[in-house]
Amino acid sequence: MNTSTTSEIDPITLSVLAGRMEQIADEMDATLFRAAFNPIIAEAHDASHGLYHATTGDTLVQGKSGLPIFVGVMSFAVQAVIEKAAADGDLANGDIYIFNDAHIGGTHLSDMRLVRPYFRDGKLFCYLASVGHWHDVGGAVPGNYNPAATDVFQEAFVLPPVKLAKAGEINQDIIDILLRNTRLPQSAMGDLNGQMGALDLGVRRMDELLDEYGGDTVNGALDALGHRAEALMRSELQGLPDGRWEAEDFLDNDGIADEPLKIKVALEIKDDRMTLDFTGSAPQCAGPVNIALPTTVATAYVAIKHIFPGLPANAGVMRPIDVIVPEGSLLSAQFPAPTGGYTETILRMIDVVFCAFAGAAPDRVVANAYGTINALSIAGKRSNGQPWVMFSFYGGGHGGAIDGDGLNHGNAPISTATIPPMEILEAAYPVMFRQWALRPDSAGAGAHRGGLGAIYEIEVLEENGAEAFLFGERGRFAPKGIADGGDGAMNVFTYEQDEGWATPPLASKMRGIVLKQGQAVRLETPGGGGYGTVGDRAAPSIARDVARGLISDTKADETYGTAWREVAQ
Repeated sequence: MNTSTTSEIDPITLSVLAGRMEQIADEMDATLFRAAFNPIIAEAHDASHGLYHATTGDTLVQGKSGLPIFVGVMSFAVQAVIEKAAADGDLANGDIYIFNDAHIGGTHLSDMRLVRPYFRDGKLFCYLASVGHWHDVGGAVPGNYNPAATDVFQEAFVLPPVKLAKAGEINQDIIDILLRNTRLPQSAMGDLNGQMGALDLGVRRMDELLDEYGGDTVNGALDALGHRAEALMRSELQGLPDGRWEAEDFLDNDGIADEPLKIKVALEIKDDRMTLDFTGSAPQCAGPVNIALPTTVATAYVAIKHIFPGLPANAGVMRPIDVIVPEGSLLSAQFPAPTGGYTETILRMIDVVFCAFAGAAPDRVVANAYGTINALSIAGKRSNGQPWVMFSFYGGGHGGAIDGDGLNHGNAPISTATIPPMEILEAAYPVMFRQWALRPDSAGAGAHRGGLGAIYEIEVLEENGAEAFLFGERGRFAPKGIADGGDGAMNVFTYEQDEGWATPPLASKMRGIVLKQGQAVRLETPGGGGYGTVGDRAAPSIARDVARGLISDTKADETYGTAWREVAQ
């Protein structure tokens, strides 16, 4: 066994240990993805695993396949467990804590968190944690994205940190409570078993790692990796100009009152430190676009990681960065404020950080992506009485950048998740996609255009019909361009009724849409913003887009002029 101390870790050993620990988290991710019952985890990879500090809960290592937003919020979840264990005074090897309280652990109530202490030689070494988006956790609407919720109790069943297992013995009472509070108990049980299996694997892999290298060496490597991440972040900041830049954008509404909600940031760089000050953002609102403080801090981390992609994924990155969040704002919502639509708010936060950072270094950021996950649920009962819930999210265009056009039909920049394939959804639920295609003329113009949004049209096949709800954004405020680039197209949602196609009064949010067999919903998702001035776009690029049907010839003429036609001929 290697027993070298922290100061003796050489660069090669440090690199090997970093890779080994990342592999542990990656393998935990893969274990859950293969075992989960619901497609939001199994196909879309809305989950994450990592290793966390034994006393602070700070992120030490996170898997590369999970959602980046969980890097930050899971440290708050582990901190909550540390506090709970300290208060109870009975932490033991084999304990597993479970909870979904978003005001404690961030994100929203659909994300079920499992936290397990890892012991070595009778002493606490670190924590392992698993988080996954469960398909349904009770609440007023199937799938839990309730656009009309005014408190968390209308969104889902709220579980504080409790022991799912004590010294290795599972508490069946907790499982019984969980399964009684979901419309889909088989899915929930499958996901729970998958998460517990991932934690079991993490324990085995940590045992193997420490058997080979020893606790002192691994601990030293974890400390060194945190210090290295901090040093790299400080070096990056020192290479940027000092200054202060501001940006603001708006959410359409909160799903209750049809009033826009401001998200504002002031970004300041001075020497090797940076401040993100969100003072001036809208106050806590009635509807479910509020987010808790852990989510806000984690979102700041995600934005920074996009701007500095080469930095490692651990808490050291945030040590030179101050995040200021005003009390009473929708970015620091207090229990029991609803938080189910947190995805929409954090996407807008990333947009304003990018826009502000463009003042310091426009070459490092991309224009705004489409800015909404368009959480759409279609649910009902089959002819045999069994409930079904098709909950999914949908893609759109990413922003243009200094080195190229934006990605067409990508997923939201808060995650590395994938959009569930049409074939999987049609196989699992009584629906048919009439259309799944790129949305022409949706990209923001520029020297490098934004990516195209998408068109989804989904028909209900079940003879009993269904009920749908949508929780989206960007129906009133378009994704912004950067460096004089144009805005992308806005979100458009329509649904079929006996009288024809209808639109929601609040543009991007609605519940209680009753659909008969043969009726459909239609999403036309936003495109990404453009980068650079329109006049700098190359004529051959315009001609190519027209030839491929990405932009109409009429729109090309209006936006770029007619010089491209000479190339096309």
